[in-house]
Amino acid sequence: MEEMKKKPVKWKKILGRILLGLLALIVIVAIVTVVFATKNAKAMNRSVEAAMAELRNHYTVTAVDPGEYEDLTLYGLMKFDVEQYEIEGIGNLSVMRVNMGLMQMSTFVITPRDRNLPLLSTDYMYIFGKRTAYMEFYDVVAQKDEVYNTLLANLDTAIGEYDHLEDAEATPAWYAPLLTVTAYKNGGFAEDGDLTRMLTDCLDTYLEHAKTLPELTEEERAEKLAITVDYTDGLIEKGGISTDVFKSALGAETTKDFFDRVFFGTTAD
Repeated sequence: MEEMKKKPVKWKKILGRILLGLLALIVIVAIVTVVFATKNAKAMNRSVEAAMAELRNHYTVTAVDPGEYEDLTLYGLMKFDVEQYEIEGIGNLSVMRVNMGLMQMSTFVITPRDRNLPLLSTDYMYIFGKRTAYMEFYDVVAQKDEVYNTLLANLDTAIGEYDHLEDAEATPAWYAPLLTVTAYKNGGFAEDGDLTRMLTDCLDTYLEHAKTLPELTEEERAEKLAITVDYTDGLIEKGGISTDVFKSALGAETTKDFFDRVFFGTTAD
């Protein structure tokens, strides 16, 4: 009888040790997550700040109030810090950053209105020690003349300087025919500098070329805007990886309002 009474005590000790082990594991995971999140957030911010500095080196950039979209939260977990700017003589710039602990991501989008330039969209993602960078130039122009093709060739050359970086796999999408020059790259901590320089080098090429272009006439601007809206509305109607996340959380109507007013700024004055 006495031996039987001792068994529950033994199992309580084993259960206690298991719980302590699980608690220790949770604490270790939490500490590792915080360490990586802090390091990655700093790398993300350095990349955005370098891009903004490169932009301001070429053009006057004025902050625009994104209104209710300044702090955008999806599913109660993904809190985006949203910034909007007007690039004098070019068009709209939107910058978004999110720090979810397990993942950090920045998005940098230039939607040109005033000159015959492609739309630039970049996503930089940081997940623990891994980085993935997507850079895409979209063919939202009416006239693809020699000057425009020269820009694309120069952008391709700039990206070619980073061929040593590992290629990332791109997801097929309906808007693939609009893509011109692209870069999809993977890296780690050691590649943070190269990934940032890839962005600033492409921005330098893009913005230097923009200086050689005349501003579009009102008719040309309207034509360019119509092509751009076909693409941005297409994201709402046909979907996209990021767009689908926003539509699921905010609904199609609110997502379109956010895209039109802030993210792409197609309805900006």
